[in-house]
Amino acid sequence: MYYVGIDIGSTASKTAVRGDKELMFVLPTGWSSKETTMTIREKLLAEGIDTASEDVRVVATGYGRIAVDFADHVITEITCHARGGREMAGDDCTIIDVGGQDTKVILVSGGMVQDFLMNDKCSAGTGKFLEIMANRLGVTIQELFDMAGTGDVLSISSLCTVFAESEVINYIGEGKKREDIAAGVVDSVAAKVAQLAGRKNLSERIILTGGLSNSAYFTEILSRKLGKKVEPTADGRFAGAIGAALLAEEKKKR
Repeated sequence: MYYVGIDIGSTASKTAVRGDKELMFVLPTGWSSKETTMTIREKLLAEGIDTASEDVRVVATGYGRIAVDFADHVITEITCHARGGREMAGDDCTIIDVGGQDTKVILVSGGMVQDFLMNDKCSAGTGKFLEIMANRLGVTIQELFDMAGTGDVLSISSLCTVFAESEVINYIGEGKKREDIAAGVVDSVAAKVAQLAGRKNLSERIILTGGLSNSAYFTEILSRKLGKKVEPTADGRFAGAIGAALLAEEKKKR
């Protein structure tokens, strides 16, 4: 048996497979979730995993989950991310997921979701904000983080991405160091994520998932702003897909 979790995000699509063969891979979502879904299906078939087989169970989640027309079940992001985070951090934890278009804070107690918050109306505390600012500075997101680590924070106070970008443009025009601007950008995202998470009574154990999940630099800043330790996770960007695969397996066993 194979249990496949597919998380179609706004910017990246993640796939996790459990069973006789275990693998994980990520693809850019691109403009069409449907096309990305077909590419995932072809990639799985090349690995000997036929989603049409009775020996394969598929759970889809994420922004474009409806596009996965071969899924056996479609499950919400909160449920899948909570299940994946629980696998990484245990039955009592808080999961902070910084995605491309939204940020989620999920509180898990006794293995069950107790509460959650989402910031899905503004990109200022998400990966999209970092992508826009990195493009403005002419660097990749990784280069943005590398630069930020050597810079001094310049305040970016705007809560709106458009106005924040104007602040960055002004700093560039004033001849400010790119390292200092980069430090301000990363600090701004961490501040907005901490502001969202700080609205809840967080667990003792807090993990970071999503595209920034393995960044020790970002988790250090976020920890300082929350006044609580936030742990990076090696496979955190796959949390939703891992959770979906686990749920596929659990549903099969019922």
